[in-house]
Amino acid sequence: MELKINNQIKPFALDRITVQALLDLEIPNRQNGIAVAVNQSIIPKSDWNLHYLNETDDILIISATQGG
Repeated sequence: MELKINNQIKPFALDRITVQALLDLEIPNRQNGIAVAVNQSIIPKSDWNLHYLNETDDILIISATQGG
């Protein structure tokens, strides 16, 4: 399976993957202070284990930063 994450195509050896599983692979130690959008819709953190991704999905992972 190939997924488009933050405008980059990345291959995965899985046929089905949840948002949480994707985050565990991509950013295992930085999951606080992030938001995930799939096809321009925010996925609530409570749904990360329930939301399965498709190859056609456009995934955006956003990290909160400090500053002004």
